[in-house]
Amino acid sequence: MMKATMNDNLTYQEDFLDEMINGEILLTSLRSTINHNRVCWNIFRAFGNQLEGKECEAFGAGMDVYLSEKDRVIPDVMIICSKDIIRDNGIYGTPDLVVEVLSPGTEKRDRGIKKNLYEICGVKEYWLANPEIKSVEVYLLIDQKFYLDEVYRIFPDYIRLSETEKEQYKTNVKVSLYDDFYIPLSTIFLNVK
Repeated sequence: MMKATMNDNLTYQEDFLDEMINGEILLTSLRSTINHNRVCWNIFRAFGNQLEGKECEAFGAGMDVYLSEKDRVIPDVMIICSKDIIRDNGIYGTPDLVVEVLSPGTEKRDRGIKKNLYEICGVKEYWLANPEIKSVEVYLLIDQKFYLDEVYRIFPDYIRLSETEKEQYKTNVKVSLYDDFYIPLSTIFLNVK
């Protein structure tokens, strides 16, 4: 039995995936936190359950999405409704819904350059899920521009809100692709500490 050495650990830590935006290669670490993985899995599972028997299909992390010859990304979770863009080695076209789960290393890119790219390419709905503050921002594409539709948030018990304030915050995230498609925040952030 071989013993792992520090050099083995350093090699492991240097493994990266890459994305390409406007022809520029951007490295993305393979490693993520437990909470990041939990949120990705929870959303993917909820999407899959809701989409069973429907035309659209959910895909999880690790799937290359070729938006153009110069743009290839790897969203955390997505929904595809056009079966003709699904191939064995990736998605060749624009997803209908994209979710990026924020982390300190990706937040600037997810809020900036990737959000802009998804907008230009015609993604209909874009979510930014934040495991740290247990929130989901939903952007909808209207007239070829993303607009913030809603911010959903779970507040810690120590934050006291009035009944009026509580009513302003919704607890079921609406997916615009179907009229009856809602995901409870409690499902999205299940087991997130």
